[in-house]
Amino acid sequence: MPVHHAPRARTARRLLHCIALLLLHTVGNRPAIADNITPDPQTLGTLEQQYGSLARARYEHWQHLISTGENLSDIEKLTRVNTFFNQVEFVNDIDHWGVEDYWATPMQLLASNGGDCEDFSIAKYFTLRQMGIPAKNLRLTYVKALELNQAHMVLTYFRTPDSDPLVLDNLVSKIQKSSSRDDLLPVYSFNAEGLWLARERGNEQHLGRPERLSRWNEVVARISTEQLLQVDIPALR
Repeated sequence: MPVHHAPRARTARRLLHCIALLLLHTVGNRPAIADNITPDPQTLGTLEQQYGSLARARYEHWQHLISTGENLSDIEKLTRVNTFFNQVEFVNDIDHWGVEDYWATPMQLLASNGGDCEDFSIAKYFTLRQMGIPAKNLRLTYVKALELNQAHMVLTYFRTPDSDPLVLDNLVSKIQKSSSRDDLLPVYSFNAEGLWLARERGNEQHLGRPERLSRWNEVVARISTEQLLQVDIPALR
């Protein structure tokens, strides 16, 4: 993601690198990634009873998206998934979940019909994984949104390890190449296989396993054990 604001970019990069490193810590036990991100469909009635008919409709649409998309091209999968989740309302964590920082599961996002950039990116990542795109092609990427002057998360897709990635962003409906998004300054990225700290363009530092991110551990653990009867949605404010 090239940026042409050199002095501003270097200052922002240094600041966000410090923030990124503060987010990292070593965790002893590695949670398993769920093979299936969807709870038992027999509990749809419970979902509707607790969160309404629209929540059930969103769930069923999500399942239809996954089941009918496995044979599509990667670009078609990216487009459908990006469009589907970008219809969900953007809500800050403190207003929606009542806490400063919370990474929701795809089920929590759909049941509550709201979330922030991390929630959108996580939902897109796991849905595309369910549709057959390998983890090595996808990364959850923390960036500095320069125009908003704030941290932001997007999902990036790499056709090959060295290709210019595509950016799936809840703030911009059109999927664009990273090289076209000079409003975004990459900080670090991760997937189920690794964690990387962005440095200069085309140069990044591998930091090890993604389990160094505590929020990633938490959301993976919830996805791995989630059943509709136990969907844990904090009280909405």
